[in-house]
Amino acid sequence: MKKVCLSLATLLMLFSCQKEENTIENQNTTTAKRSCASQEVLERQLQENPGLAAKMAQIEDFTENARLANKMVNGHIEIPVVVNVLYRTAAENISLTQIQSQIDVLNKDFNALNTDFNQVPALFSGVKANVGISFVLDQVIRKATTKSSWGTRDAIKKTKQGGLDPTSPTTKLNLWVGTIGGGILGYAQFPGGAAATDGVVIDPKYFGVTSNSGSSYPYNLGRTATHEVGHWLNLRHIWGDATCGNDLVADTPSHNAANYGAPTYPHYSTCTGTPVEMTMNYMDYTDDRAMYMFSLGQKARIDAIFLSGGPRFSFAQP
Repeated sequence: MKKVCLSLATLLMLFSCQKEENTIENQNTTTAKRSCASQEVLERQLQENPGLAAKMAQIEDFTENARLANKMVNGHIEIPVVVNVLYRTAAENISLTQIQSQIDVLNKDFNALNTDFNQVPALFSGVKANVGISFVLDQVIRKATTKSSWGTRDAIKKTKQGGLDPTSPTTKLNLWVGTIGGGILGYAQFPGGAAATDGVVIDPKYFGVTSNSGSSYPYNLGRTATHEVGHWLNLRHIWGDATCGNDLVADTPSHNAANYGAPTYPHYSTCTGTPVEMTMNYMDYTDDRAMYMFSLGQKARIDAIFLSGGPRFSFAQP
């Protein structure tokens, strides 16, 4: 189990972990492994906005203090969702049925109503969590485009760049659906970023529930959005974006790195103590069929952002 120690210095170290460079603006490659660009987007935003690191460090301090004080959100959080569909082809202009299937998956996964929740191993049964957040489809906005891919520089979120500006981003979760390119399934903005770009982007092939035999498999069960909304709710990748890194959650075991596919349980880490890795956690990189839980520590981290003074407190208001 990991001890969470927070400071501006350690936060900056977490954000500055080196990764393989991805040239994703003009690529359209076949996705072989799950690829989420949230951390890369965050690092770019940190470079472009000198004040963001300090702001996010303050959020981390607030989150840790709220957790230690055992404060919880009063009542049930219900988040309205705006889905912005940017399409060039008929396949990209996804149906309302597919959109609703994604909302349904979010509601199941964040309320422990997913049918695979009972597959959580006994080792982790004491920390598996019902996060207790509901999502309601508020509206769907569609826009035709000539773009074949959007990349990860937030052009899809900007009307002036051919995309769509977010709708009421301080009170509504905006999801953008458009082809990203470069094998990227999706990316999210962490709490603390600019309201003008706040929300989650998902490639249409991985949005909602699709056929087991289609090109979306094995990312066809809507778990890409669960993973990315997890980031939007302040959760990190479970391996901390570094070898045996820190995801700032105490009850998730240390992971060597991202896991892919559907690992056979138990999958042991070579990190200190050789713990069994929580490969079924939504914040790993496993296939949709192989991820099915959040932890109590992750729930506490999410709860904190909705408290008075938290970065998403506006979503908790009537």
